[in-house]
Amino acid sequence: MNAKENALRIIRFDHPEKVVSGIPAYNIHYHGCHHRGFDGGGDGSPVGSRWFDIWGTGWRKIHADVMGLPETNPLSEVGNLKSYSWPEPDDERICGKIYQMADEFPGGDRFLAGSHRDTLWEKSYMLVGMENMMMYFFTEPEFIREVLHRIMDFQLSIAEHYIKLGVEFASLGDDLGTQRGPLINPEIIDEFFVPEYERLFRRYRDEGVLIGFHSCGSIGSFIDMFVELGVDILNPVQATANDLDEIRAITDGRMALEGGVSSATIMAGPVDKIHAEVQQRLWQLGRNGGYFCRADQGMPYPKAHIDALYEAIEKYGHYPIAARRS
Repeated sequence: MNAKENALRIIRFDHPEKVVSGIPAYNIHYHGCHHRGFDGGGDGSPVGSRWFDIWGTGWRKIHADVMGLPETNPLSEVGNLKSYSWPEPDDERICGKIYQMADEFPGGDRFLAGSHRDTLWEKSYMLVGMENMMMYFFTEPEFIREVLHRIMDFQLSIAEHYIKLGVEFASLGDDLGTQRGPLINPEIIDEFFVPEYERLFRRYRDEGVLIGFHSCGSIGSFIDMFVELGVDILNPVQATANDLDEIRAITDGRMALEGGVSSATIMAGPVDKIHAEVQQRLWQLGRNGGYFCRADQGMPYPKAHIDALYEAIEKYGHYPIAARRS
């Protein structure tokens, strides 16, 4: 069984050969997906850098090896909407990157995957400002609906480029949780966001494209929504922010999970503790399939510790999965 077939069987809860750390994919993206502007900048900028991305959001890089933070928001005032220039997804400066990366795809045992980072919620607060968004849901709901709709228009046009190139997997994401609960009232998500998400999800489902969704924090309130939208793989299911048994019970046989191994455990170690947690997660989340085992956050881990994670997955992740002995 090759890596691609094994991943499909994981997603389908269909007797995979082994648990692995993620879907084998070659990822392509548009220019600006990672907060770059037409004149440079982006997540890889040096500490202290300031720039504007393709949306007109102003950024500042504060910490090394971490994305910058938005500091100016072009739609912070409702009146700015009339004069705002939306990025054009068919602009060669934006979509050309997609075709360049696709041309370099070597094929083989990987999925061609397209990225929609900051799909809707995160892009909206980068444009409007998070505090403003929280107020405008109540004071300027039509403004919010217009902003969300126009963002999704952009994402749908990007999706057409990906579909034209034959992507098999689409990567979406919005961080909807805090460490203790949802960041936004689920009723607001249902009213403002779900109708827009459905537009993009439907387009991909119509083409048979697999969908992965990234959402940090406590996301138990949104699990049913993710299932109903048609998410195939949800990550990173943070171990310290969620009831993993409850999430697995709801999603078993319906939606694959990716992540689940505590970043705190991997950072602190020691190696035997990392191995023990991997064994626990493999049984807890993956004994029936539907699980990609990995850290629940990307961090600059000690090499020996991240190596221990992968060693444990390889050692204990072959089916049938055995329960960890005390």
